[in-house]
Amino acid sequence: MSNTVSTTERPKIGGITATNIVIANIIGTGVFTSLGFQAIEIKSGFALLLLWAIGGVFALCGALCYGELGAAMPRSGGEYHYLSEIYHPAIGFLSGWVSVTVGFAAPIALSAMAFGKYAAQLIPGVPPMLLAVLITITISLIHTQNLQLGSYFQNATTNLKTAVIVIFILAGLVLATPQSLSFTPTIADLSTIVSTPFAVSLVYVTYAYSGWNAAIYLAGEIDQPARNLPRTLLVGTAIVTVLYLALNFVFLHSTPIDDLAGELEVGYIAATNIFGAVGSTVMGGAISFGLVSSISSMVWAGPRVTQTIGEDFPLFAKLAQTNRAGIPYRAIVVQLAIALALIISSTFEAVLTYLSFTLTLSSFVTVLGLFVDRYRHPGRPRPYQTWGYPVVPLLFLLMSLWILLFVLRGNPIESGIGLVTVAIGLLVYRFARRAGKVAS
Repeated sequence: MSNTVSTTERPKIGGITATNIVIANIIGTGVFTSLGFQAIEIKSGFALLLLWAIGGVFALCGALCYGELGAAMPRSGGEYHYLSEIYHPAIGFLSGWVSVTVGFAAPIALSAMAFGKYAAQLIPGVPPMLLAVLITITISLIHTQNLQLGSYFQNATTNLKTAVIVIFILAGLVLATPQSLSFTPTIADLSTIVSTPFAVSLVYVTYAYSGWNAAIYLAGEIDQPARNLPRTLLVGTAIVTVLYLALNFVFLHSTPIDDLAGELEVGYIAATNIFGAVGSTVMGGAISFGLVSSISSMVWAGPRVTQTIGEDFPLFAKLAQTNRAGIPYRAIVVQLAIALALIISSTFEAVLTYLSFTLTLSSFVTVLGLFVDRYRHPGRPRPYQTWGYPVVPLLFLLMSLWILLFVLRGNPIESGIGLVTVAIGLLVYRFARRAGKVAS
């Protein structure tokens, strides 16, 4: 029997906390690593910043569309809930299946291992993997306690992360020796923008923005979701877009582009140029602790998808059980187990390669569902309607389709594995349907 607390008795997540969840979920390791690979073949400061601007526009378009769906259907579960309502429970289950199996666990593992690598420099002699395991277990335990503690922890760690990035940006602008790289657009930039390296880089930039939809997974726990959910998605994504543009500008402004090209730890390299060797170590440590908020936001959001599936499918009912504080502790434990397995085996890198394909496919079908939902349910109350409709969702769909086709062509094996994952989810759905009727 579940110790579920009624919705009216449960404390709610405020708008500030929900916005921090979005910010923390987006800002992970990508922004501190991607530029090095982009700079191998792209030598234009304008083109490199344009990549991050386009990625921000893509994420903002998605946030605007999800805001309408979230306000109209304010239940936790994200795409699983929306696609079940708009299309069919099977379509929703497939999206939820991806989220439950690798959608959150793999990024948690990636951020935890990055934390372990950075933190090990401050704690010599301690294996990075041990640090990664300990931080994942600790954060998961924190989020099994109660909503107030989770909210406090999320706000504190996200504010720390944001402060570190702002300090880094300001220090780079004030202390760094400016490089000769120009950020003014030229005629030559046009050929760069239409090149294959630019296209490849854009795929990874959009992945660095993934997480802009984080708040939808906790919609049922957000205070006044019809008002706060669209706002948190938009504000959180807009803040990250500004931070990403400023941070990459500082990287390029402070460090010779050839020193960044091909390097993974561009944050360290830029910090060394700005602060010196000792300062870069301290800043690297601060960045590592900033990753704690990324892990926390995903630990918080992911189990809500599992919980919602458990509420709808009797076969997974135990995963929907909550403790006396209304926390889906069983779902948190399941996610923790998957994340730890990925950390220990170090196989998550292969998962992340195809993860971008499956996540983009899920968001594509969801935004397409905005058109379907308006057509099929014209009378559904819509406290918020997508700004710029239908241009904004069409722009998102076109960009998503381009990414899907490009990844499918460039990485057919990884994309195929992603489709196989979805196919396995369909088999699990059919088994779950046979095991018991879906809850109404």
